[in-house]
Parts: sequence; C-alpha cells; structure tokens
Amino acid sequence: MKKETVLLNIAELGDGECRTFRLADGRFSREVFAVCKDAQIVLYQNSCPHTGAPLDWMPEQFLNLDKTHIQCSTHHALFRIEDGLCVSGPCKGESLKKEPFKLLRGNLLVEFDGNGVPSADQ
Repeated sequence: MKKETVLLNIAELGDGECRTFRLADGRFSREVFAVCKDAQIVLYQNSCPHTGAPLDWMPEQFLNLDKTHIQCSTHHALFRIEDGLCVSGPCKGESLKKEPFKLLRGNLLVEFDGNGVPSADQ
C-alpha cells in the first residue's frame, strides 16, 4: 500500500533556501532536505557521500556563504545544487543521493511503498 506525504508548499521555499524533513515509515527513517535554486527544487538525503555525516552545519544551513553550492559541514566539500555533484573536497566526483518526489498543485510530495522506500519519480 502506498501513501503520499506532503513535505511543503513550494511557495514556502524561496530561492537559496533549504528545508529539512525526517522521512519515516515503519522501521525506516532518514533526513532529507529540499533546496531551491533559480525556482527549481531538488530533494537530497542529508548525508555526505564521503563520511555519511549530516551536511548541514546548523539546522537548515546547507549552502556556502554566497549560496552557490551545498557545503558539507565536516570537510567543506562543495556540491552543485542542481545535481548534487561534488566539485571540491575529499569526495570530488561523487554525488549526493537525490530523493524522489513529485509536485502536485504546488505541493512537494514523497510517496512510500510498503517497505518504507519512496517510490515517486521527479
């Protein structure tokens, strides 16, 4: 059985802003964050590909000072916002893991299947 969860209305997320969410379904749980750049929203798991550590250095603070990249709080690796590719740091060439979602009537939704794994396409 699938269920959808509304994470936010996209009007609540301005350009250069991020929001964090805990996705939990049964025994599965993970933290994800939405980031908006040039009116495009991407949803990533909050986990550095280098160490698995959370990326945010303060709650919902994922971007570098000029808001051009996602920056890892541990080793300061820089990731492109639009595709999550690491362009600088110990995991250069690796990517953040995107979280699938869909947009419906201005809402960002994730869909879980019976195993607690999101199954919606972007």
